[in-house]
Parts: sequence; C-alpha cells; structure tokens
Amino acid sequence: MTDMVKVTIDGKPFEVKKGITILEAAKIAGIRIPTLCHHPDLDVAGICRICVVEVEGMRTLQAACAYPITFPMDIKTNTSRVRKARRVNLDLMLAEHYGDCYTCVRNGKCELQSLSSEYGVDRYRYPSVIKPKYAIDYSSFSIVRDQNKCIHCKRCIRTCIDLQQVSALETANKGHDVEIQAALNKPIAEVVCINCGQCINRCPTGALRVKDAGDFIWDDIENPDKYVVIQTAPSPRAAIGEEFGYPAGTTVTKKLNAALKRMGFNAVLDTNFTADLTIIEEGHELLERLHKAVVEGDKSIKVPMFTSCSPGWVKYIEHYYPEYLGHLSSCKSPQQMFGALLKTYYAQKMGIDPEKMVVVALMPCSAKKFECNRPEMTDSGFKDVDYGLTTREMAVMIKESGIHLKDMPDEDFDSPIGHGSGAGMIFGATGGVMEAAIRTVYELVTGRKVPFDGLNVTPVRGMEGIKEASLLIENTVEAFRWLEGVTLKVAVAHGTANAKKLMEKLKKGELEYHFIEVMACPGGCLGGGGQPIPTTPEIREARARAIYAEDMGTEIRTSHENELVAQLYKDFLIKPLGHKSHKLLHTHYTPRGKYFIPDDK
Repeated sequence: MTDMVKVTIDGKPFEVKKGITILEAAKIAGIRIPTLCHHPDLDVAGICRICVVEVEGMRTLQAACAYPITFPMDIKTNTSRVRKARRVNLDLMLAEHYGDCYTCVRNGKCELQSLSSEYGVDRYRYPSVIKPKYAIDYSSFSIVRDQNKCIHCKRCIRTCIDLQQVSALETANKGHDVEIQAALNKPIAEVVCINCGQCINRCPTGALRVKDAGDFIWDDIENPDKYVVIQTAPSPRAAIGEEFGYPAGTTVTKKLNAALKRMGFNAVLDTNFTADLTIIEEGHELLERLHKAVVEGDKSIKVPMFTSCSPGWVKYIEHYYPEYLGHLSSCKSPQQMFGALLKTYYAQKMGIDPEKMVVVALMPCSAKKFECNRPEMTDSGFKDVDYGLTTREMAVMIKESGIHLKDMPDEDFDSPIGHGSGAGMIFGATGGVMEAAIRTVYELVTGRKVPFDGLNVTPVRGMEGIKEASLLIENTVEAFRWLEGVTLKVAVAHGTANAKKLMEKLKKGELEYHFIEVMACPGGCLGGGGQPIPTTPEIREARARAIYAEDMGTEIRTSHENELVAQLYKDFLIKPLGHKSHKLLHTHYTPRGKYFIPDDK
C-alpha cells in the first residue's frame, strides 16, 4: 500500500500508516515511550521533550509525540543519549518545581514524581527552588491553583482553550520567566472560568487541584448535633473503584453505600431519585413550551429548550451566550433538587431540624462546588446543598477511615427517598438525560413505551461530539393530540467546544431542534473534573459501559414509574410544575399560559 511506511523501532521492523507520529507507531509495536506534556485528549505540543528518541541519520533527538513518520526510519527509544536527555529535562523541571511530595494532593499519582523515580532522580542536580515564589490562589469555589508546582507543560491551557474553548488560562512571559496565569493575571474566580475542572484532570502535577471540603465534612460527621446526609450520583459510583484497584468500568454502588454508613453519615441516598424527578419536571416543561409555541403561537416562548443539569454548561452559556438563557430549562440540577427536598420534605418526614441538617453531594464534578454556593440555591430556607464532594475527595476520606472498599458488604440506599430508576442512572453518560427524557415523554404522549429495543435509545448514545436524532410522534393519547405527526428533533453535545459549535450553528439559523442536552465535560458526567485521574477516551468508554449495564439491571427503567417519586408528588409536591415544585425545584417561575399538563398526568 502506498500510504504505508516501513519503520524499525528498537530493532523491531513493521509497517505503519504514513503520517502517524513516532509515539503512535511505538504504541502499535507495544513499545513504551514516556511522556509528560502529551495527553490523548489534547493536540500535540512537544513541549517537555521527555519523549525524545534517536532517529538514524538525524543530528538531534526528536520528540516522539510530535514527529510524523513520512519515510522509512530506524528509531531507537532507549539509548544512553536518550536516557541522559530525558534525565536532564527532568532535572530542569525539578529545579523550578517547589513543594514537598509527601504533603501534595498528587503524592503517588504525580506523573513528574513517577518519571523522576523511573529515571533514578535521587537529588536536585541544579539549583532548586527553596521557597515558594507564588501565592496559592484559593479564590474559586472549585479550583485551587499552585503555580509553584507548575512545570509549564501547558496541558491546562490546551485543555481550557482547545478541548473546552473557555480560555480562562494563558501563558505570560517567555523563557525562564514563563508563567501560566489565569486570564489577565487575575484570581481564577474573577475570570471567565466555568469551574469544569478539566484542567485539573490533565495537570500532571499538583499545580491544579479541587478545593477540598473533606475536613469540614469530618467536623460535621463528628458533631453529635448535626445530621449529615450524603447523596451519591451514578458517575462516582462507576469510577471510584479505580481509586481502590478495581479496573475502570467497575460499579461499586452497594459497597460504597456500606463504606459511607460506616464512616458516620446518618443517611445515604441516591441522586438518581431526583434525576427521575428532573425528568418529570423537565419533560412537562418541554411539553408546555411546545404547546405554547406550536398551538398558542406564543412567539415569546424559547424553543429549543436546553437541559440545565450541568453547572459548567450553565455557567458557559451565562458567559458566552447570555441571549440564549431563556432557552435553559428552569429545572435545578438533581443535586440541588435533592438538597431542597432534604431540608423540607425529608426533614419533616424524619422529624429532623433542617437547621441541623448537613447535605453532602458526592459528584463527579468540580463545578458542583460552585453550583451549591450560588446565592439562588436556598429555596428550602437554608443552603440547599452544603458541600459538593468529588470522587477523588471521597476516595481520600474512605482511605482515612481505614476502610477497604473491596472488603465491604453490599448494602442498599436508605429510605424514604433513596432509590432511582435506570433512567436516572444513565444521566451520568453523555446523551443520558436526553434518553431518560425520551423514555418518559414518549410514553406520556402516546401511552406506549418508546420504540427502541430494551428502551435503549441508541441514536443519542456514544462519544461523538455532537449527536442528532429525530422521533416521529404517532397515535397520541387525547390530551396530546396536538403533537400527532410531529417529528421531535433533538441534539446532544458534550464538552463546551462541541457546545460552541452547536450554538454557533443555532445562531446562524442552520439548525432546528426542540430539545438539546449539553454536558460541559467530555463524555458527560463520567468524565467530570472530580473523577479519578487519569482520564482517557478508553476509561470514559469503560465508565459508560458500567452505567448502561447498571441501567439494564435495574427493575424500573423509566423515571415516571418510580413509585417513590409518585409518592412524593402525592404527599408533598402535588403536581409537576405546580407552585411547590416551582418554588423548590426550579430556578425561577416560568411564564404561565392557558395550557397546563392535566393534574392526573
């Protein structure tokens, strides 16, 4: 084949496709080349020079991650010259890297530390930093920046600019004086940052980390006057096992429940419950918007409607597309809905003073820390959710407790509002909210199950950046006769770079949809900024498989069939989009029209 090139790597001859990099070719041959600035989610940079190799006939060493194979090559990856060059590059990085590894949040999981061990670094060979040069930036609710530990690999910048297209971080100065800064050298909380934490997931050292709430939560657990409730989302349950030696894609939900109860949480509840509640409220909101726009001809109604459960996406649209804010569903995220219900309905039912209740949310997302601190999230009369806790932080707390997760028995969630459906489970994967909504809305409108094998709405699944689907509505029930023959058009985007592509086409009038799901993080929540490190496309795929498998193994797989949700409406909320629902579960009162979903629906 003309597009194949002969190559020899460490004496092993084979053929590769013309144009792939030396690093990619080595992977095909099963030969490991160390990297540091390289990341599978990011464009090539070739900055750190850790991956240098010798190419026969070339005077200088070449960066394997950036050098394309366009002609036959004889490559050596492990010569004395290569090893010495890698060692010198590591020594130069360490000369500017300040901090005690023992006290670093990335101790044991730091790529710089691992490479230093691998290449026999036993002392500082160049004058090293003896005191911190930069003040640590604690300004954000979500992200802590410690420039003293930065090695200038620019993974964070490439993540923020290329992967997410937010541009909260930038490079300043050149040469020895180069710095990675928040935009305009301001504190991170004062720039356009969506708190997604994707920069943290790709930072190889401890220069970026989440703002840890663990110590505050321990204080509350140990306070006998506090009643501490934790809700857990599906994505952490599909990923936290990675912190305890399980392979990626292993669900440890019931073992995690047991661990949390032994740690001292008074109740362990399932965020899937309010994911189901979100679908009921959001589905009714979509139907009401469509009726007002299509039947009543109300041109003030904003269609398409956007999902609103990703706080990073909400902040992104606030900053970059404020003219589209009216398109956002008014529904709070499942995290915030749960907090509002815990300090009202649950507190009343359990006889607990809500002032003494502490609500912790175990989430895959660093932006959840920002979300729970938004001033509007107090509809219960208190701060609805007190602490957002990431998967990584929870793993540390479990280890601090001396608990071995693998040794835990399987235990269920607590009641009375502790269980969710399979539809709530798939919220964790990109396309999951859309699929859950379709399962419920289609049955509500037609009286029949959605016409996909096993309820699996496959057109909205997968890791493609933007997915589109359409569904013909036929043979509707009487109340929804106005939707007869309508083709429901939907779209799904994950990662804000893909959201930007979608939004720009909407602005130009090139696209037409009724409902759009956007998740700020690649892969959706399962790729969130608080998930175990590393994160790669393969790991996100494995986590998605775990989430879908748990959905298939759940007895109830549609949100409207969750009996506990139905009981909540009967006992407390009365009806979807009712007065109490709007007060507790939505961020504002949406305009009311003549049409309203019948009470018995």
